[in-house]
Amino acid sequence: MIPSLRSCATRFHQPSIRFIGKRQWPSAVEAPQPHPAASAEFREHFADFLKRRLRQTPSGTSERAALPDSATVYSNFWEAPSKYWNPRVRELDDWEMNSIMVRVQHWYIHKKHSSYI
Repeated sequence: MIPSLRSCATRFHQPSIRFIGKRQWPSAVEAPQPHPAASAEFREHFADFLKRRLRQTPSGTSERAALPDSATVYSNFWEAPSKYWNPRVRELDDWEMNSIMVRVQHWYIHKKHSSYI
């Protein structure tokens, strides 16, 4: 037992992963390019694909056709000011509170009776 402890204590574990150093992120955004494994046809038409992709919106319609000139369009809710997606006061109506309480009560009763089985 003692020789194995000595050999374990003297042997230094060399990890197989090597860290080069602190990562430096590029300061400029890289230009879009097709994936290296993409087909030759896709690589040829990548510029057309990129133009169509940038022109479209998530809903598939033109933004300017559906909205007035003064409207601001946000692709994601967190890009909008926080007053729109993070309200300070959230009031629950009575029917909302009742539905929550009924669900909690149902879960509590069901759990209580299932523990005796």
